[in-house]
Amino acid sequence: MNEGPIKVEVFAILCSKCKLMESVVHAAVAELPEIECDIIKSQDLISLRERGVMANPALIIDDKIVAMGNVPTIEQTKDFIREAHAARVGNRSST
Repeated sequence: MNEGPIKVEVFAILCSKCKLMESVVHAAVAELPEIECDIIKSQDLISLRERGVMANPALIIDDKIVAMGNVPTIEQTKDFIREAHAARVGNRSST
């Protein structure tokens, strides 16, 4: 899991909050060019429920649910991405 880009999953259907979540994620990733990210839009309700997502929109970074039912700010989203990146770097240096 520690190799490759940070996996940023956006669970968004068609509501206005979902569209806003997508915009926020794209803006946050654009402001962090030093961290490689893959943005994945997910609409598979069954798979997401199995993973613990119970409200939309939701943001999942490297398989960790970081926001659900609300839209984080661009700064909060950048912090989530930075934390995931730091965890990977920390794991890499401890092995």
